[in-house]
Amino acid sequence: MKLQKTFFIIPFIFLIFACKQEKKENKIIKTKPLIKYAKGFEIQKFETYKKLIISSPYPNATKAIEYILIPKGKEILSTLKGEKIIRTPIEKLVVTSTTHIPMLELLHQETSLLGFPNLQYISSEKTRKLITDGKIRELGNEQDINTEVLINLQPEIIIGFAMNSNNKAFLAIEKMGIPVLLNGDWLEKTPLGRAEWLKFFAVLFNKEAVADSIFNTIEKEYNNAVTIAKKSTTKPTILSGSIFKDIWNLPSGESFMAQYLKDANTNYLWSGTKGKGSLSLSFESVFDKGQHADFWLDSGIYTSFTELEGANQHYTKFKAFQTKNIFSFAHQKGENGGLLYYELAPTQPHIILKDIIKAVHPELLPEYEPYFLEKLK
Repeated sequence: MKLQKTFFIIPFIFLIFACKQEKKENKIIKTKPLIKYAKGFEIQKFETYKKLIISSPYPNATKAIEYILIPKGKEILSTLKGEKIIRTPIEKLVVTSTTHIPMLELLHQETSLLGFPNLQYISSEKTRKLITDGKIRELGNEQDINTEVLINLQPEIIIGFAMNSNNKAFLAIEKMGIPVLLNGDWLEKTPLGRAEWLKFFAVLFNKEAVADSIFNTIEKEYNNAVTIAKKSTTKPTILSGSIFKDIWNLPSGESFMAQYLKDANTNYLWSGTKGKGSLSLSFESVFDKGQHADFWLDSGIYTSFTELEGANQHYTKFKAFQTKNIFSFAHQKGENGGLLYYELAPTQPHIILKDIIKAVHPELLPEYEPYFLEKLK
């Protein structure tokens, strides 16, 4: 009888010891906050793994998505069974937005990219060379990705973006066993918050130190530009956007573009509106409020006053048109005609802010040459 009790007690002791070990290994490492500006994601470090929490994977999301990042070769703890597991560092992946490309390039991970939907939209010279060399495959449309090609490529993950939780293409891909990480950088309210999503990519490649160094430089230059803009004693009024199919689209008051205009020490006429995206207004509504605006920034695809007038005669009625104070991000184009601004903007907020300051407060940056934002010709 004693022998039976002994055999029962021994495995029980081992079970308790194993549970204690797993609890110890699961303990979070307390460090200073890893994310400073971004609101849509969080990184937690534990002793044997990391947790990537996406709280804003798509607009109006009510539930966060969590991924457990475990080093390749490491055992998966029993307490993590059933979680979304990703093995790091990632060596092969697919991304679905051109804004993801510069993130990979900053981390020197562009060669990890195997495929992309609509390759013609990529403007980066470095990545276009990889496309020309046959290193990156065409995947069709982001809403209807070619799954046959995808299976052959065998990426470890796909980084996508979505409008809701019911993206049929991504749900089908996940059923194939390929994890889909939803990137919500475009939902951030601030330029620095959007740029900080570089750390989202970095944790997948175990390159957090590289991302921290890059972001710290961006942050410092951006905040220096904000300080310079505050020296201006005037706050010019700003109009933005243009008409598309009878609708004038311009930034909402809580968008990252509205934050740029605030940080540039301007008076954006729609700063009091709600929402992170765009406002869709009638011409009459915009004209009523913006006809006397001092500057018109981001006039869409137009790069000259002749083009703008040709698109709509009513544009000539605005004060900014008459005083020739209209600026566009459409001047810099890639090999296939894509606007570099749309691809590079998330990783270059300090440059964009200085471009805006140069346009509206030129006396504050006399030697500065703008890169993205230039006056219409």
